[in-house]
Amino acid sequence: MIEVEYLGNKKILKAHKTAFLCSRKVSSETILKSLDWAVDQKNQNKCIISGFHSPIEKDVFNILLKGEQPIILVLARGMQKRWTQNIRDALDKNRLLILSPFPNDVVKITRDTAEIRNRYMLELADDYFIPYLAKGGMLDKILYEKNNSLSLFQ
Repeated sequence: MIEVEYLGNKKILKAHKTAFLCSRKVSSETILKSLDWAVDQKNQNKCIISGFHSPIEKDVFNILLKGEQPIILVLARGMQKRWTQNIRDALDKNRLLILSPFPNDVVKITRDTAEIRNRYMLELADDYFIPYLAKGGMLDKILYEKNNSLSLFQ
């Protein structure tokens, strides 16, 4: 079992959570689809869980931060000590939960830590939105395994 560090409102874990994941190399059509989706989620007050690490994920995060809905940010490294003002504001409003399934001495994001983070997010999520999935990529592999095996995080 993974010991998870957290910062923010743990009650958000009780909400219905949709994971947002996307393969890294995306078309402009996928970007537009993702941004439109983020606006819809914000307007419907849907709780989104993501690593918000890639450029498209960061854009989605910035849209979601403009709303009032709960958000869960899952890190692919140990818990950070400093946060941007918009993240501090969301924490102060009790609408953000930051999770890290890593000890604080893990300071670099690697392919392995990103994979662990993505698996953990999918375990927490009730459903997911993936606007683009690279065939044979890490996310493709994770989803195949998730749909054909037992959880690693139970």
